[in-house]
Amino acid sequence: SNVTNKTDPRSLNSRVFIGNLNTLVVKKSDVEAIFSKYGKIVGCSVHKGFAFVQYVNERNARAAV
Repeated sequence: SNVTNKTDPRSLNSRVFIGNLNTLVVKKSDVEAIFSKYGKIVGCSVHKGFAFVQYVNERNARAAV
């Protein structure tokens, strides 16, 4: 899903920013595959050069960072 733009403070703390990403090579499915080992992902959005991964909770996001 693409639910990574909520402004709810709890969801902000469970979001991870991935910068300096070569999005010509790395796809959304790659980002999800790499980061899913840190917890349940509820949203992932890939943009030119960066991505966001939204986890179920802050603990998962901290583990990924």
